[in-house]
Amino acid sequence: MIRRLPVLVVLAMLAAGCAQVDVGKDFDLQAFEERVEVGETERTDVRQWLGEPVSTGQVVRPDGTRVEEWTYYYGTGTLPGLSDAQLKMLEIQYRKNGVVDSYKWTGETQ
Repeated sequence: MIRRLPVLVVLAMLAAGCAQVDVGKDFDLQAFEERVEVGETERTDVRQWLGEPVSTGQVVRPDGTRVEEWTYYYGTGTLPGLSDAQLKMLEIQYRKNGVVDSYKWTGETQ
């Protein structure tokens, strides 16, 4: 549900008649991908590059392992019509020692 919240907020604000809507905090995905190294990059590095995450939480994997997850998202759009609405999201999972375990992004092409 938390992952769908940014999309729902954008859609609700657009439906309410706002001319320009920005949700979340913009971030530089390309700069992140150029720097990040799974198994080596630490939380402090990510925070320095991207700032504070928009949300944090935990992911429970099928084997029961829990990992910390940070989410960055940014959405923008204008009315009328939603043809220009855009949303990008980056989810980063950390091992117990604070090192990047994995990440995935959606909404922006390289």
